[in-house]
Amino acid sequence: MPSSAYSRFVQRLRRRYAQELSLLPAGAPLREHMRGAYAALRESGHGAGDALRIVRQLVMERLVMLDCDERCELGVVTRAVTHLAEFALDVACTEAFAELDAVHGAPLTPEGERAQLWVVGMGKLGARELNVSSDIDLIYIYDQDGDTAGNADGRGRLSNQEYFARAVKRIYALVGETTEHGFVFRVDLALRPNGNSGPSVVSLGALEDYLQVQGREWERFAWLKSRVVAPRTSIASGSAQGLRGVVLPFVFRKYLDYNVFESLRVLHRQIREQAARRSAGRPERANDVKLSRGGIREIEFIVQLLQVVRGGQFPELRTRPTLEGLQRVARAGLMPQETADALARAYVFLRQVEHRVQYLDDQQTHMLPVADDDLLWVAGTLGFPDCCAFLAELDTHRELVAEEFDRLLGGDKRCTGGQCKGPKGGATPAIDLNELLAELPPRFAERMQAWCEHPRILALRDETRARLRQLVRRTGQWLRQTDEGDESGEPRPVEAALRWADWIEPLLRRESYLALLVERPMVQDRLLRLLASAKWPARYLMQHPGVIDELAGPQMLAGRFDAAEFEQELEARHASLSRTGEADEESLMSLLRRAHHAEVFRTLARDVDGHLSVEQVADDLSALADTVLRITARWCWPLVRNRHRETPQFAVIGYGKLGGKELGYGSDLDIVFVYEDDDERAGDVYAAYVRRLINWLTVKTREGDLFEIDTALRPNGNSGLLCTSFDAFEKYQLGRGSNTAWTWEHQAMTRARFVLGDDLAPATPATDASSLRARFDAVREAVITAPRDCAALREEIIAMREKMRSAHPVKPGLFDFKHSPGGMIDAEFAVQYLVLSASAEHPELRPNLGNITLMQRAEDAGLLPAGVGRQAGAAYRELRRMQHRARLDEAPTQLPLERVSKQREAMQALWNAVFND
Repeated sequence: MPSSAYSRFVQRLRRRYAQELSLLPAGAPLREHMRGAYAALRESGHGAGDALRIVRQLVMERLVMLDCDERCELGVVTRAVTHLAEFALDVACTEAFAELDAVHGAPLTPEGERAQLWVVGMGKLGARELNVSSDIDLIYIYDQDGDTAGNADGRGRLSNQEYFARAVKRIYALVGETTEHGFVFRVDLALRPNGNSGPSVVSLGALEDYLQVQGREWERFAWLKSRVVAPRTSIASGSAQGLRGVVLPFVFRKYLDYNVFESLRVLHRQIREQAARRSAGRPERANDVKLSRGGIREIEFIVQLLQVVRGGQFPELRTRPTLEGLQRVARAGLMPQETADALARAYVFLRQVEHRVQYLDDQQTHMLPVADDDLLWVAGTLGFPDCCAFLAELDTHRELVAEEFDRLLGGDKRCTGGQCKGPKGGATPAIDLNELLAELPPRFAERMQAWCEHPRILALRDETRARLRQLVRRTGQWLRQTDEGDESGEPRPVEAALRWADWIEPLLRRESYLALLVERPMVQDRLLRLLASAKWPARYLMQHPGVIDELAGPQMLAGRFDAAEFEQELEARHASLSRTGEADEESLMSLLRRAHHAEVFRTLARDVDGHLSVEQVADDLSALADTVLRITARWCWPLVRNRHRETPQFAVIGYGKLGGKELGYGSDLDIVFVYEDDDERAGDVYAAYVRRLINWLTVKTREGDLFEIDTALRPNGNSGLLCTSFDAFEKYQLGRGSNTAWTWEHQAMTRARFVLGDDLAPATPATDASSLRARFDAVREAVITAPRDCAALREEIIAMREKMRSAHPVKPGLFDFKHSPGGMIDAEFAVQYLVLSASAEHPELRPNLGNITLMQRAEDAGLLPAGVGRQAGAAYRELRRMQHRARLDEAPTQLPLERVSKQREAMQALWNAVFND
């Protein structure tokens, strides 16, 4: 006997509907199959309500057979039930509107268009995850207020509110009422604004007001899965998209929102308590695969929490189905892939168990049956030989789910045996900051004493003050566990605590930051260690507090910047914003800034923690700048008015630190923009493009800016065109005509680099000689290998060096890393002279490989005495390291001469060898 025949529900259906079962064709029930069965039932004389109910029974019988006899995938069942709900609601809407229109006329907007009703599916219906005995959580929204047109006699007019309220009653009668054929779906409207005390249908404007003023945290989780499911005409016409603009800002905040942790804890605790009350005195009710510990609801909460916390900034996390959400969370690095896969397996298993429990009697239950035969049937349909093996597998999945849930939310140690104790809502018991002062080091205690009387602190909500007290206490514990500095001169831990106080004080009203540190103790520990390492991280955090969340990532200190991954993630977020209609300029600029600041912060954290050398920091920051420029250029082009081609024939040339891949934190970008386009409109179009591009990079939004841009190296400097044709650029650099480049511009060309162009593709070696990259490389090589009067070149460079030195005087006895004799500028000028004077005969000097490599190559070529190039390279590297460290700690970049005597001597030896000085 097939397994499905054991189901008492199936037995009843096969007896009652033996003649109708053939109305569904073989295989999984699809929407068109349901439509065909419904049409046949209507033709045979059944009313709309009865026909829908019979179709439901036919679909359920088929699903039990497919699931239990043929072991179909979970998605086959959930999709079919979802399609049934969508089909039934669409039919009900059509019937209700036809009946009401005949009496009252169509509901109209002030513009005379038909007003639209949107049936919004919440929960599993919205996520297309309905189970076989689900109720459907609905919210009814109409787009605009107005009145109906009235009947043919002009009578019977109603307000749109009343019209749709009557439509909702009719829809419920067709779908939710129980008749001799049962029901189609149980309908629950409790999630609507103001719950059961609110109107059955509300206007879009009223919904927006409600969500903005009264919307609660738990409602954000409910609306996360919302979707307009009927009528089909509203979905097909696109009018239902109007709901997104109201719902998305409510569910997904523009910042990382850790406040939702506590609200979800409260909601989960209430669910646990309710389950405990239901099972009190009824132990058979304790084994609930949905609501008990480690059940389906906890998997859903895990996914929804991560989506709500981060979905505002990471739109690629926004999805309704739980299984898809798990994979997106894993791809975003918020959960190990193996954990996501394990939770997915648990989810599928628990949902399959849930379905079998419901197949027995068509009851809306999630509890395992107590009858031995029923439990054995459930086990057998899942492939287990007996109940023990089945229950062992069930316990394994539930324990994994419970552990992951407790890990994410910190658990709830007050809950034992289903009973939860402690302060309502889990609030931290009140602790006066004064009570903590004795535990703190004197300097930190003095700062906290000032907080005790600070108006900003006193004005905080009780819950916020409780969080702050918790963080102060935890900081005190960190101080007691941390050594008080070391012989290397690193800042003492108490300095980190004071910097932490400086950072958090202006943010106290932005409670999400407090919530983040409370919810993630590891983040506070990493933050304090970072602040102890140098001063500059504290300043960066003050400017961009949102990057603090990067410390929560498990890979924060591991790895290096990956340009391809960074670009791919940003493009995915751009696509997600486009799908939701949010890809406006402001949103895209904010997206770029957040991503850039986060990546700089990752590099900074790896840097101060000793994971990166100075050269690696420069490489990563330069690669990041290249990528941001490429993405910005790609995103800006479609916004240019009157653009005349799909992709611009345009390039960005990098000079200085960008060209030499030696960017530091906060470095500006020396850039020249060129285009190669014969269209008569090209000059104006590319000028507008560059202005927009520079604006995107430099304008300060609430997220800050990206870069300072310096275009002074373009032909004719600040008096020249912002964007020039490549021909004009080439003529200027090669001295063709009366308008030619100066020597210092040829010096700059030694460090110039093609950053992006050729249809804005990633910077890769070009093989096409006609490409912009190849043409630029040819111009650069022609410039640096051009015949020169070496003596005149030497005099010009020495004169320029003296001019720079006089502009940056240094006190006697001190050494400036950059400008003093023997400083880094000496090495840079020496290398520039060697490249311009000798690269024609020595091709190995032509590539833009950085000063250290070029000094070594010059020595190998015999242009420098033995040892001079390598010793100068080592000195240059050490001076860069010392300067970098001083800037990180905001220390003076001038030291006593004796501290750098070795490096200074090596650099002066290089200068003398090159310039015979």
